Amino acid sequence: MLRLFVAIDLPAPITRALAAHTAPLRVDRAVRWVAPESLHLTLKFLGDTPEERVPEVIGALEEATGAHGPLDLVIGGFGTFPHRGPARVLWVGVDGDLDGLAALAAAVERSLAPLGWPPEERPFTPHVTLGRARKGSPRRAVHALTDLGEVGRFTAEALVLFASELKSTGAVHVPLASVPLRVQIPDTR
Repeated sequence: MLRLFVAIDLPAPITRALAAHTAPLRVDRAVRWVAPESLHLTLKFLGDTPEERVPEVIGALEEATGAHGPLDLVIGGFGTFPHRGPARVLWVGVDGDLDGLAALAAAVERSLAPLGWPPEERPFTPHVTLGRARKGSPRRAVHALTDLGEVGRFTAEALVLFASELKSTGAVHVPLASVPLRVQIPDTR
């Protein structure tokens, strides 16, 4: 079994900038920080999936991306989940072509539903998870990141199907396939 998810990978300059912003906070044991090389923008978590189903998942993603071109996105701003009460997830926001991103996320949901992955019931909230609270409130980290501004801009050109391998040091994300975002022009011949 593979633990799969669909995401937009972040370019190295953005992951380095996020690592620089969070480096002084990583000593805070109240937060389990995501390794900079594992930062990504999740569109759909699939969970435990038999390895033999990977080709059909890739086919569904190719179908989903057929009407979607590259997306200009901005990473910046800070938030937490839940929005009320103690912070459990610390994240950096996503801005830019949010309509296009939401349409792409909906297309991914639609393409995977016939394969047995029901659509997410919660509304799509684009974000990049920086860390998760271990126990108690990560007040120091929340206070330090509250004024986080724009971190970087990039053009998302592909969806990536990742396998997440859980290790004692945290999850390691292994890319299995990259599916380009490119509007396909129908053949009218």
